[in-house]
Amino acid sequence: MPTVVLLDSSLSMTRPVSLEGSEEFQRKNLAVHGLTMLFEHMATNYKLEFTSLVAFSSLWELLVPFTRDYNTLQEALSNLEDYDKTCLEAALQGVSNIMQQEWGSACPCQVVLVTDGSLGIGRGSLRHSLQTLKQRAEDKKFPLPYPFPSKLFIMCIANAEELQETDAMDNLEQLISLNGGEGQIFTMEGPLCLKSVQSMFGKLIDQAYSPLHAVLHCGNLSSDVQVFPRPEPMVMDEEVDPVPKTVQTDMEIVGFIEIADIASPPVISRHLVLPIAVNKEVDEVGTGNTEDIDEESSANQMAGKSPNFCVLLHGSLKVEGMVALVQVGPEWYGMLYSQADSKKKSNLMMSLFEPGPEPLPWLGKMAQLGPTSDAAENPYGEDDSKSPFPLQPASKRSYAQNVTVWIKASGLQTDVQKILRNARKLPEKTQTFYKELNRLRKAALAFGFWELLKGVAELLERECTMLPDSAHPDAAFQLSHAAQQLRLASNAHAPQAAFDHNITPLHTDFSSGGDRM
Repeated sequence: MPTVVLLDSSLSMTRPVSLEGSEEFQRKNLAVHGLTMLFEHMATNYKLEFTSLVAFSSLWELLVPFTRDYNTLQEALSNLEDYDKTCLEAALQGVSNIMQQEWGSACPCQVVLVTDGSLGIGRGSLRHSLQTLKQRAEDKKFPLPYPFPSKLFIMCIANAEELQETDAMDNLEQLISLNGGEGQIFTMEGPLCLKSVQSMFGKLIDQAYSPLHAVLHCGNLSSDVQVFPRPEPMVMDEEVDPVPKTVQTDMEIVGFIEIADIASPPVISRHLVLPIAVNKEVDEVGTGNTEDIDEESSANQMAGKSPNFCVLLHGSLKVEGMVALVQVGPEWYGMLYSQADSKKKSNLMMSLFEPGPEPLPWLGKMAQLGPTSDAAENPYGEDDSKSPFPLQPASKRSYAQNVTVWIKASGLQTDVQKILRNARKLPEKTQTFYKELNRLRKAALAFGFWELLKGVAELLERECTMLPDSAHPDAAFQLSHAAQQLRLASNAHAPQAAFDHNITPLHTDFSSGGDRM
């Protein structure tokens, strides 16, 4: 899950903070100290995650694009400049632009906003932005909620009492609400000092950047592991009373499968899996990026000299070219596999499938998979020349029906252009025109794409007005009739909106016998 750090570099961040027995600090210095602490933690535990740094005042600037190089991020913090007033809305819009350009709208993101709680003055201030939320045109909407899943963590270089003296806290809480309630506001406790900012950023790390501690089992073998980042709870939309599904702390390997059989399955998240107690010597047998391993205590280092199942598993998967299917909860599965991070290092990764008994249709139900030794004959053949996957359905499906599917805009554009080409050749192409029109109409009704019906109706009306003087009189009647029928079909309560209803050619005095239906 990528992280965007949004750092306030306005003049209010240069306000002095008196620290006993030391030189005078600015709030900006406290913010840099806190972010340095966060970056050091991520460099140790989240090396595979991408982080970006954005500074803002009245304008925003991308200081460091998404990177795994935390030295670059630290260097950018040390070279931070001061600018003018605060304009938070522009900065939040900048985050949206950066995320969508780099990751699209499906990738979840964590936004860490570091500010002193000053909302700005007049037009462009957060207070003004929130007051005008309902008075905006469609193209000038407030950037929250983002078009991608996100969590907004607001780190205030101020204590709660200072924020509550004005309406700053209320406005910041409204930001969290606009983000769907996903996020949290952190404030400093006590005086503004290095200890307080360390405590505040420590809470953020515990909340958003702490791993899941779990036990990985495989038969009689087991290993304590850390999972980075911590898997998010999943809520299934199709459930009547949805209950969030969480990854359990006991994860069970249920079997192993060839990489070719599992192919490139759809996954909802990817995580780094590290054994808790391993020393750097084990890198020689392919444990992966051992610099990421937590070495908080000497006990962990001593334990690392003993055999570890996680190390054995990673090395085996890497050598054999297989993946391990792992159960992380009731009817929730994932896979463990080795992923190369560089030419010399690899990592044990876990990808989670969507919860359910059959997340990968070509494998069938996970609970019904079993060892090859239980089969009457080897399903892979004596020389591994065949595979039992993908599973063949019990009943053969018919593909005689030409189902309309629009995966890309170009496919829809092609279908609309086909209708318009036939419309310009009326009445000779009357049968083909109505055939294509009905095909598009049924697809639009199936998808609930009412706007498409109205849009095509407008196109047909436009074609009618642009007919040349030499056009056949029947063409104008047919185009007007087709446009009227599409408009009626766009009304869900009209009889013409029935899925099985077909638009038939209009019978006119100009229609030839061959064109009648």
